[in-house]
Amino acid sequence: MRLGTAIVLLALGAILTFALQVDVSGVDLQVVGWILMAAGALGIVLELAVWGPRSRRVTSTDAYGAAPDGTPVRRTTTDERY
Repeated sequence: MRLGTAIVLLALGAILTFALQVDVSGVDLQVVGWILMAAGALGIVLELAVWGPRSRRVTSTDAYGAAPDGTPVRRTTTDERY
């Protein structure tokens, strides 16, 4: 579940719980709303716990050598992790 989906579930659950006053036979919309809000809140927490700690790292590796004519050569390698 992505962050947008979790927010939509949270908002839909809040609408069903607090804004609607409709009686549906066999279904308690307030309970369904609370369940959707719980699922949305859990989705937000899990999304931030799983994807929040990721960091973008840049690693540079410098290597020095000599060109055929004897001049120093520098090589830089950049690695970005998402």
